[in-house]
Amino acid sequence: MAATPDDTGAKRALYLEDLSVGDRFRSGEHTLDAAQIKAFALQFDPQPFHTDEEAAKNTFFGGLAASGWHTAALTMKLLVESGLPLADGIIGSGGELQWPKPTRPGDVLHVEGEVVEIVPSRSKPGRAMVTMRCRTLNQNGDVLQNFAPKLVVHARPA
Repeated sequence: MAATPDDTGAKRALYLEDLSVGDRFRSGEHTLDAAQIKAFALQFDPQPFHTDEEAAKNTFFGGLAASGWHTAALTMKLLVESGLPLADGIIGSGGELQWPKPTRPGDVLHVEGEVVEIVPSRSKPGRAMVTMRCRTLNQNGDVLQNFAPKLVVHARPA
């Protein structure tokens, strides 16, 4: 499901009532380069296959690869900025994360998502746990990350 623009062209904020199982969305894109990969890694995951192109050649990855956490952070950025316009924000409550292929310099990332389950809260009326299936893909359609977040989603205020 893509957010529908209102009369001003802005994306409409979505509440629980606006979501249904099977709804799909696609985010905008982000182009990743070696400098971004190295900068993130130097601060948060300083391993040679993320920070040094020459050293990375002799590793499991066979070349410079972004940290999985960098891919996850970019996924979140794409979801927030252009992917899933939840009215109260994207509030995570856990989930599963996998990185089937490395993210490389030059990759153009986007996220495709689908609502797979909506479970209304028994103890807190007006909210539900919404399970999504999100795939972060590159320009070739390669899946670089699978993410199945559980999100707290609120109903529209009365």
